[in-house]
Amino acid sequence: MTAAHPSSLEEFTPRHEFLVALDSDGTVFDTMTIKHRDCLAPCMIACFGLEPVAQAARECLDFAGLFSKTRGANRHKTLRRVLGELLPSHPAVVTSGFVVPRLPHYFAWVDDPDNVLSGQGLKHAVAAAVGTARKELELACEWNDQINRCNEQRTGGIPPFPFVRECIEKMHGKADMIVVSTAPCRTLAREWTACGLAEYTAAIAGQEMGTKARCLEAAAKGRYNENCVLMIGDAPGDLNAAKVNGALFYPIDPGDEETSWKRFHDEAIDRFFAGAYAGRYEQELIAEFDSHLPEKPPWAARS
Repeated sequence: MTAAHPSSLEEFTPRHEFLVALDSDGTVFDTMTIKHRDCLAPCMIACFGLEPVAQAARECLDFAGLFSKTRGANRHKTLRRVLGELLPSHPAVVTSGFVVPRLPHYFAWVDDPDNVLSGQGLKHAVAAAVGTARKELELACEWNDQINRCNEQRTGGIPPFPFVRECIEKMHGKADMIVVSTAPCRTLAREWTACGLAEYTAAIAGQEMGTKARCLEAAAKGRYNENCVLMIGDAPGDLNAAKVNGALFYPIDPGDEETSWKRFHDEAIDRFFAGAYAGRYEQELIAEFDSHLPEKPPWAARS
């Protein structure tokens, strides 16, 4: 259905009037919870010696990655929030006196907007570092590699959410469709190919190609008219990527994914193609989406 995927979004060639960018984890596939609880959490606890506060660490990772306004962030940003912010202030950690590992050099790498927060980007940082900085980055690199190995073993064969396939088939031939995700490109290609959806996409962009905002800019800037670009996602980062690029946003509400996709199939797709999506309709959907993701963790109210 499509030619071979381009190696960069700068090489992507539009074929239709409309562009639809789709996030993957938590949006198209129900892989978010599995990856966080079965891969990210145990690897984080083991690599950073968090066994004495394992339950608190899991709660913090769940909140940061799944149930708050940082849902869906790059895994390095999520780890930085857990170790640098949430876990040190968790009541169970404070009471126990456990000292959460401090990783200032790794945190600085994560916070630098010029860095590509990928496994390869981290390996480049390790090669250029010395002393304590190198040890910190090597530890983070091992954590990252363990997650990738775990994901390869545990997330294969998961089907897309109900109505995803019907939506993609409905848009086929009318819109260019690209995958824009913070997951590694290799993982994305495997998951989309396994369920037969990769052939509908014009490009698959993972963490190696940059942030979602940068990827959407590379694919859309100067190529489509106003209100002809739509980002579909389940996290605030997806909304931000759309807004900084002047694109529209369709939310997949966490915990209510099937209803979101059915609504997209039954009404939102037609509105988008008819030029009747922007404005009050989109704003109401975004307000509903925002209500699903709190800013403060539940233990903040208990402490």
